[in-house]
Amino acid sequence: MDFLWLFITYVTFLVVCIFAFCFLSERSRNGLDRVLHRADTVLSLVLPTWLQRRYKSSFQTRNGAFVILHLILDILVFAEYSWEVLGYCLELEMNWPFIFLPYACISVNLYFFYRCCAADPGIVNRKNEASYVQLYEYDSILFHPENQCPTCQLTKPARSKHCSVCGCCVHRFDHHCVWVNNCIGGLNMRYFLIYLISLTLTALSLAAVITAFLLKVVLLSHMMSATFIDPDGLEQLVNMVFIIQHLFMTFPRIVFTLGFLCVLVLLLGVYSAFMLYLGLTNQTTNEWHKLKGRSLAAGSRKGYSKGILGNILEIFQPRTCHKKDR
Repeated sequence: MDFLWLFITYVTFLVVCIFAFCFLSERSRNGLDRVLHRADTVLSLVLPTWLQRRYKSSFQTRNGAFVILHLILDILVFAEYSWEVLGYCLELEMNWPFIFLPYACISVNLYFFYRCCAADPGIVNRKNEASYVQLYEYDSILFHPENQCPTCQLTKPARSKHCSVCGCCVHRFDHHCVWVNNCIGGLNMRYFLIYLISLTLTALSLAAVITAFLLKVVLLSHMMSATFIDPDGLEQLVNMVFIIQHLFMTFPRIVFTLGFLCVLVLLLGVYSAFMLYLGLTNQTTNEWHKLKGRSLAAGSRKGYSKGILGNILEIFQPRTCHKKDR
């Protein structure tokens, strides 16, 4: 049973790390952030100065470390898939479109990952300040007219926010994502949504192929009807724990990869659903977080929603692309 404890420890470590990275990428200021801030203070007392600078630069300045980490994880997962799983699947004559689907998904994902990294999120500057100010009305709750950004020395358009990491104000600011080393704003939200969905589908397709392969191994080996002799000398049918242990000992890297993918599918699925909810209701993460827990009088804030179809069109056809209303 030692392998089960090892696997549980492995999955728990993955969940904690991915939650911490996802949380830090949004840089929201809530209770958990304060806990992490205290942890950062403690680390600053024990870590060498050079390591502190490396650690803080990953979250407090624009840094490509997480972009590289993202690509490394992609390479490691697909190297294991191509090296072991694909070969076994071809030997077992599994459905070709099914086993090559992850490659199609990752191709789409990498393209939109690049667009998220390279696209302008909607940076507000002196040249476009006036046009951005006219795009949205101020609700006088979250966004107030004539409000100046003390850093950029510009009038802040409604729904914009100054990003301390990028050092600029961003139109329809959602959050700063360290995984793409860029802000997510009005002009690249469409790329980010497709990136998230395609990444979820990539992880899901990989997990589905690996699961199908392991199930086929179990069925072809007639493992479900196998027996073993227990310590009392009695013949017993194998149970699920025995089968999992056998698969783990036979295909350790594949089972570990499947565990990582299952955790990733769960986290990405929840986060993608949340981002889709925000998109369909025409909210940003920044707005949702600021309004969370605030009690507003009925009808005091109508929000910016234009109905589901209108909200979708606003994401995939940003308002700066529309002709100015007459």
